[in-house]
Amino acid sequence: MPANQSINEVLTVSTLNRQVRNCLESTFPLCWVGGEISNLTYAASGHVYFSLKDASAQVRCVMWRSRAQTLGWRLENGQQIEIRALVSFYEPRGEFQLNVEAVRRAGQGDLFERFLRLKAQLEKEGLFAVDRKRALPKFPRHVAIVTSPQAAALRDVLSTLHRRAPHLQLTLLPTPVQGEAAGPRIAAAIVAAGKTTADSVLLCRGGGSIEDLWAFNEECVARAIAACAKPVVCGVGHETDFTIADFAADLRAPTPTAAAELIAPERDALRAGLTGLAQRLQRHWHDHQNRRLQALDWAASRLIHPAERIARQRQMLSQLTQRLSLAQGARLARWRMLLGNLARRQGIARPATGPRLERLAAAQRRIELADRQRRNALRMKLSALDRGLRQLDPHAVLARGYALVSLPDGRTLRDAAAVDAGQPIKIALARGQLDASVIQVVPPVEAD
Repeated sequence: MPANQSINEVLTVSTLNRQVRNCLESTFPLCWVGGEISNLTYAASGHVYFSLKDASAQVRCVMWRSRAQTLGWRLENGQQIEIRALVSFYEPRGEFQLNVEAVRRAGQGDLFERFLRLKAQLEKEGLFAVDRKRALPKFPRHVAIVTSPQAAALRDVLSTLHRRAPHLQLTLLPTPVQGEAAGPRIAAAIVAAGKTTADSVLLCRGGGSIEDLWAFNEECVARAIAACAKPVVCGVGHETDFTIADFAADLRAPTPTAAAELIAPERDALRAGLTGLAQRLQRHWHDHQNRRLQALDWAASRLIHPAERIARQRQMLSQLTQRLSLAQGARLARWRMLLGNLARRQGIARPATGPRLERLAAAQRRIELADRQRRNALRMKLSALDRGLRQLDPHAVLARGYALVSLPDGRTLRDAAAVDAGQPIKIALARGQLDASVIQVVPPVEAD
């Protein structure tokens, strides 16, 4: 009872039921409750109504449409389940009920605990770190798909890939996706996919219970995904299903179809993007051209035409020529005036040069005559000296039939007594030389 409520106060039924509801919801937090389904009803509104019972009691339960749509499997009477629910009270009918937030099959608590322990272990090792996630190629050419050939999700994936990117090369690595031995075989298929030429790997499977998806919660699968040489996209189950593979993958998709959409960009969208880029490039080019043309117009407005520039330069040259001509005329006039003044002054101060010029001419004639006479005298003296030298020239004497006798050492022989019989001598003639020896020495005849 609320503290401000009197004990004698009369409550309406609505007020009582509302207070009971508030009391129950504030007292009991979200909790897990297990039991068997009975009186199951799927309403047209999408809500699900059922009773959860055990051997000695039962309680009404309601699962709102927003929660029921994400369940991923269908409830049936007689199923043993565990629900996570909020204790509540339905005021209009005064009924105690549970508002169901989540449902799992009975016995899944142990699996969930194993899931949490493995997730915590691998997260501690850094296997789920964001910095090790790799980006998908923007323009893939080859995709490896790891799934079961019988999986219904494979058909959706192939249909989506064919619709969005029919040019993609697809390689299917078949593997069971459910059962006791499925985990190691999925890991082996992922390792094999990493060794192909594929750009990325797509791991997919349809929805199911936690037992059905348990192969994707095994440690070997998570480590195979982390060690894969290619980026891995995980599309396992429905949007509400989470597996260890989702955390280990480079990218998690809510469904297999969504995974196919993420891994393969739509060809039409790429074409539209290229068209948009081409249009932007064309606009940019046109804008650039317009700006350059505008700059050219501005420069042209400041540019002087070459013909006009030449005309201006010709006009300036004509002006300079006129100025130069005027300046030269004035300067020549000044020089002429100066020369005229000097000529007048010279005429006034010029001495009588006629007689001096006559004396200078006579002196010049005398000098020339004396020079000719001196040269003739020197020429005659030179001829006499030349004749004397010619007479003294030994070769001239030899030319007259004389000979020059010399000893082998080059001394001229003048006295017959200076040699002995048999001694070699050299005889130089006007033309050539003789090597001879003395046969007999004849002494000179003494004069009486």
